[in-house]
Amino acid sequence: MAVNRVPVLKRCRSLGLEPAYLGIDKKSNRTLKRSSRKISDYGLQLREKQKAKFIYGVLEKPFHNYYEKADRMKGMTGENLMAMLECRLDNVVFRLGFARTRKEARQIVDHRHVLVNGKRVQIPSYQVKAGDVIEIKEKCKTMQRYKDILEVTGSRIVPEWLESDQENLSGTVKEIPKRSMIDVPVDEMLIVELYSK
Repeated sequence: MAVNRVPVLKRCRSLGLEPAYLGIDKKSNRTLKRSSRKISDYGLQLREKQKAKFIYGVLEKPFHNYYEKADRMKGMTGENLMAMLECRLDNVVFRLGFARTRKEARQIVDHRHVLVNGKRVQIPSYQVKAGDVIEIKEKCKTMQRYKDILEVTGSRIVPEWLESDQENLSGTVKEIPKRSMIDVPVDEMLIVELYSK
C-alpha cells in the first residue's frame, strides 16, 4: 500500500488547511513562503482535489473512481462525491468519536475491531448506508485504547446524520449526509471542473 510520508503539519500548511479537520490538536506557527504568489485556476482546482484526498486519506486512483461513480449518480456530482467520501467506514468511525484521527480509524477497521450490523468489516472504504449500526467488537470494548480515545474525543461534536452511543461504543447512520451537513473546507465544484476538462 502506498504511504504518504510528508509530515502532516507541513502538508496542512501547503494546502492551507487547519490540522483540526484531521483530528490533530497541534498548530503550526510557520507561514508559507510562497503564500503571496497568485495561483492559476488549474492550481486552485488541483489544490482542492489534493485537500479532499488528504483529509479522507484516499489515493489518486480510488478518488478518481469515486468521482466517476458520483458522476453517474443522480443529482450534483460534487455533492455526491462528498457524500460518498463521508460515508466511508473509516470516516464514520472517526466521526462517531471512536478514533482520534482518520488514520487511526483506518487502522481500527483494518485490525478487525469494527462490526457493521453485527458483521465484521475490515475494509476502510466500505460504504455505509442509512440505518447501518456501527460498533466496536465486544472483545475490544474493554481495551485501554478505547478509554484513552474517548477521553480525547468525548467533547467532539457528532454530525447530525449520525447517532453515537459512546458508553457502548456504537453508533447509527441516521441518513446519508447532504452537503450542508459536511463541515469539510473543500470546494467540490473546483474538483468537478478539474475532472470534467
